[in-house]
Amino acid sequence: MTADFTYYTPTKVVFGKDAESQVGSLIKEQQCKKVLVHYGTESAKRSGLLDRITASLQTAGIEHVLLGGVVPNPRLSKVHEGIELGKREGVDFILAVGGGSVIDSAKAIGYGLYHGGEVWDFYSQKRPIEGCLPIAAVLTIAAAGSEMSDSSVITNEDGDLKRGANSVYSRCRFAILNPTLTYTLPTYQTMSGAVDIMMHTIERYFFDGESMYLTDEIAEGLLRTVVHYSLILKENPNDYDGRANLMWASSLSHNGLTGAGNSARGDWAPHQLEHEMGGMFDVAHGAGLSAVWGAWARYVCANRAERFARLGEKVFNVERTGDVLKDALTAIHAFEEFFRSIGMPTNFRELGIEPTDEQIEEMTVKCTFFGKRTLGSVMVLGAKEIHDIYTNAR
Repeated sequence: MTADFTYYTPTKVVFGKDAESQVGSLIKEQQCKKVLVHYGTESAKRSGLLDRITASLQTAGIEHVLLGGVVPNPRLSKVHEGIELGKREGVDFILAVGGGSVIDSAKAIGYGLYHGGEVWDFYSQKRPIEGCLPIAAVLTIAAAGSEMSDSSVITNEDGDLKRGANSVYSRCRFAILNPTLTYTLPTYQTMSGAVDIMMHTIERYFFDGESMYLTDEIAEGLLRTVVHYSLILKENPNDYDGRANLMWASSLSHNGLTGAGNSARGDWAPHQLEHEMGGMFDVAHGAGLSAVWGAWARYVCANRAERFARLGEKVFNVERTGDVLKDALTAIHAFEEFFRSIGMPTNFRELGIEPTDEQIEEMTVKCTFFGKRTLGSVMVLGAKEIHDIYTNAR
């Protein structure tokens, strides 16, 4: 039975070639006075993208200040730097130029500038989020979906803790999506992003409850699209249709659409498991997800075997045998084979990490928030189950 739901997607999307030329006029509509332009590596400068954006701001008569240096698994120290810069310069708007890491960092800076005090309080759940400085994004990587989501994930170097915070206040006022900006991405980064897109939909697909038929069809269609175009982009990184479809899938996979009408929010255990891997080993998020997903899926699949079997049939045309558990395991294998076909890992060894027993124990403890929470919906995972999954992923 379809559940009642509220679907809220306030982000204005400007999609297409040269869309970033509109950034000045779009920000002017927000009636702000000074913008913090937040970005990642020097590639934003080398490519000329930053120059085009700042020129558009100047044409619109909008002051700006720059802050670069965001890295994958964005750091709390950079957030602190941005908050101090924002206070000093009197900024009233933040423009993120980059992928999910930059957008997440911008959201955290927005929380800090709005509230004052220690921003980590929102990620450690010590304070409720009551607002955020307005945010917008010029997307350069199709992956995290932060450009249309309410989520942000930050890594605290003190203890290597990777934690998320969710709030509707952080949803971008607008997002500029120009697929050509992703042409220069390394293949590994593109494919890691493709996995992240898929997982945002898969996490919503698995839960303990009833689903909405139309939402299932949307989710399965999105996954088929990512599979199809990932293989095309592996051979031709400059295929515009491939880049465009992956970029739009990134936004749709994490703006709530692929879970609307389902009776529960989703499972999200693989994401939480990966957060500890990212915090400890600083791995690419999508690659970390593909490395742990198979171990999680096999561990829990008996609880939702029909759901796994259906997903294999719908996404990879896995032929049903009548043995639901066997079909579920075949579906999991099909996903892993796809990950390998695009150069993504399916276990820790392929990811390039070799956690010791002590490190697995540390990740387990941190994943439970030091004994304060369990994970999952398909199966509730406590410390023992989390430890087992990490061990099975080796």
